[in-house]
Amino acid sequence: MRKTSFVVFDLGGVIVRIARSWAEGCRAAGLPVRAPEQMGADGMIARRRELSRAYQEGRVSCDEYCRLVAESTDGHYTPEEIRRVHDAWTMGEYPGVHELVHEIRAAGVLTGVLSNTNHSHWVRLVPPPDHPAPEYRTPRLVDHPHASHLLGLSKPGLEIYRRFTEITGYRGREEEIIFFDDLEENVQAARAVGWQAEWIDHAGDTAAQMRAHLVRRGVLPA
Repeated sequence: MRKTSFVVFDLGGVIVRIARSWAEGCRAAGLPVRAPEQMGADGMIARRRELSRAYQEGRVSCDEYCRLVAESTDGHYTPEEIRRVHDAWTMGEYPGVHELVHEIRAAGVLTGVLSNTNHSHWVRLVPPPDHPAPEYRTPRLVDHPHASHLLGLSKPGLEIYRRFTEITGYRGREEEIIFFDDLEENVQAARAVGWQAEWIDHAGDTAAQMRAHLVRRGVLPA
């Protein structure tokens, strides 16, 4: 069995619950789903994904992103409404993840985050250490939190994984990293650069799934 000395987490779908569709995001924001057939068309979905990637790589600001997404809806949503959906996209932490990260750290194992995200979400997810009442407790526990918008790269591109190992001092020790992500393409990319990586079902008990993998690898006791 390969040594595991570094546990790295995705955030959305692993540590933090997020909306999984436009309709779910609208419901969370208290907005109606307008023109659902048009909003669900392949072209509109592709355009929103393109804008999301630019935003997650730090190539557009939050205001620009909301304006451009609003324009892509052909007037069905205003930039202010897009901001409401955006702000409602993160929905709290999964049960048990806070305790799990504490256990990993207590075992003397390094922890990290590698997340496709953006400035607006990141400052809520990983607030400064002196923040008096953080909205999310767990992401700030990790030793090495890194985000796509700060690196200018995004998953599943291989370069973001390589950059992460450079920053954290794990270049040449990739096989010691175990990575948890809820998207299969991100898991496969991590494996392609030599990481151990496991897919996590966002609809299930994410903490229990990760714990099972960590016990099997001897990181945590059974």
